Amino acid sequence: MGGVEFLNPKGFWLLSALAPLVTLYILKIRRKRAKVSSTLLWRAAERDLLAKSPFRKLVTEIPLLLQILALLLLTLALAQPTRKGSRIGSDHVAIVVDTSASMSAVEPNNLTRIQTARTAAVGILRALGPSSDAFVVEAARDGSVVQPPTRDGRALEAAIERLVVQEVEGRLAPAVALAADRLRTLGGKGRLFIITDGSLASDEAIVTQGIETQVIRVGTTLPNVGVVRLDVRSGIDSATRREQVQVFGVLRNYGPVERNVYVTAVVSDSTEPVASRRVTIPPNEKIPVILTFFPTVAMRGQGLVIHVAANDPFPVDDTAYARVPPPLRMPVTIATPAPYSWITRALDADPNLDLQKLSTDQIERVNIDDDALVFVEHACPERLRGTSFVFVAPPQGRCAGVDVGALEDGEMVTSWESSDPRLRFLSLDGVHIAKTSLLKARGQGAALVRTPRGTVVADASMPGRTVTIVGFAPGESDWPLKASFVLFVRNLVELGRSQRASGTTAQTRTGESIGVPVPPGTETASVTGPAELHFDVPARDGVAVLPPPQKTGFYRVKWKMPHTGTVLLAANLLSETESSLAQADVSTLAVKGDVTVTAGSASPTSGWATWFALLGAGVVVADILWLTKPERKSKTVRRAA
Repeated sequence: MGGVEFLNPKGFWLLSALAPLVTLYILKIRRKRAKVSSTLLWRAAERDLLAKSPFRKLVTEIPLLLQILALLLLTLALAQPTRKGSRIGSDHVAIVVDTSASMSAVEPNNLTRIQTARTAAVGILRALGPSSDAFVVEAARDGSVVQPPTRDGRALEAAIERLVVQEVEGRLAPAVALAADRLRTLGGKGRLFIITDGSLASDEAIVTQGIETQVIRVGTTLPNVGVVRLDVRSGIDSATRREQVQVFGVLRNYGPVERNVYVTAVVSDSTEPVASRRVTIPPNEKIPVILTFFPTVAMRGQGLVIHVAANDPFPVDDTAYARVPPPLRMPVTIATPAPYSWITRALDADPNLDLQKLSTDQIERVNIDDDALVFVEHACPERLRGTSFVFVAPPQGRCAGVDVGALEDGEMVTSWESSDPRLRFLSLDGVHIAKTSLLKARGQGAALVRTPRGTVVADASMPGRTVTIVGFAPGESDWPLKASFVLFVRNLVELGRSQRASGTTAQTRTGESIGVPVPPGTETASVTGPAELHFDVPARDGVAVLPPPQKTGFYRVKWKMPHTGTVLLAANLLSETESSLAQADVSTLAVKGDVTVTAGSASPTSGWATWFALLGAGVVVADILWLTKPERKSKTVRRAA
């Protein structure tokens, strides 16, 4: 690598300022007339005034030399000198920038890793040859092209400046594969740059075979404390027997020294913590922490913020989000034309249920809890509130996407899906059905209970909702006389309870799509999120699918049709790999291909331009100090005085 070349030869135009600078030093100065006691000291000036030429002889002076030196140094800084060969001469260049959560960590120089990555990317762009084009790919959970191939340097730098950190786990492989495929499609000589801190949640192989690749590592090893696990549930206090909220978390210390931190739980509409605790975390260890509190009725369903006062360079993992869980008592609604059915009797035997009893005429007119498990006998309404549904002996026709046949004579039960949670721990041997409607179940495993003639219990579940269809009335069989009937109803309740919990307190990971159950018939849902985020999403078949959240925090989903409703979601990072801010060995990232690793370098070019600029500024300061130094009286003048 011999010789030097200049990335910006136009910078040499600054040398043209030498001509006016020298001219200023050889022009005669127009002096004022003044009376003096002697002309001995002014004869040289007199000769200069008598000369007819407007110029005088150039005299070497220290300010002139300093100014010429400063001009030369600043010219070199603008020309951006670099070692010959460091200029990128490839036809096409791909720049992959890691934008995962750990890139927001603040380094000791008060710059975030993403800021350092942007500087590195801009350095690559300024080293491009005149015939090279480039494109930019961001790598977070997945990869996406943020700037297509172009030779427009301004557009490329603007795209790099727009890169922001997404609070998700990092995966380089999809982004690198996208960039490599694009380079192969473009043809010619391609070169790939990967800028990352190496904190990745996946060890997927990064393949760049056939493409010259350079990995640039940013970031140093930093201490950190973060929340890596979180679970919130309702429980019973062993001392008071009162229902309480129990927060189970896991904290991890990624530093070499012991840390003492405070952990607090705050309901989102309040400023006062409902629970707090001081914990000590050994170096490079993780410990569990439990917070408990007694919730009020108003707290149920509200957001719950868990915060660790760690004061570290990575605040994203210091806060986790959840919902205050609903009460332990499960809301269950049964709508039946019978004064007291077998299912009602089985539900009455469970003391942990909030049972709402309705007639089939009331089912669409009375308000039902959005988290309820709903049983409907001898009817199949299209629009219902609730999280799970059980239709018993529905009329002939279509019910929840299943074809219900006409009522006919039944037979003995011959088989059932014992692996399904609704039928676990029970046996249907010897159960005889007198009258039933056969069900045309669709999909593998949809036929839950079968007789020789066909399916009599079917699964019609949809995303986010469990739907069970029983083709016969329990009174038309001897099933209620067996223990398996009560166990079947209990399994339905527990499945509904689990469905209810997953819809209210389960943690959503950033970077993953979210399916939100909404009432059938809802076409659009409105979403609000952190940083004043607001957008609408379509809903279909009772589910609104949200795009993967990019920031941690609360997301509220609202809908207006067929009735008004809302649900609060909590999105968290909760990643041990992203929370680890140790300096990664990026040499292992690219396992195939011609790979060069530049660990800790922010640019493939030299930093001479910066040094020349600093030296030039120093010379300018020296020139100012010389010109403004106090004048000293000469000895001759003092003797004359």
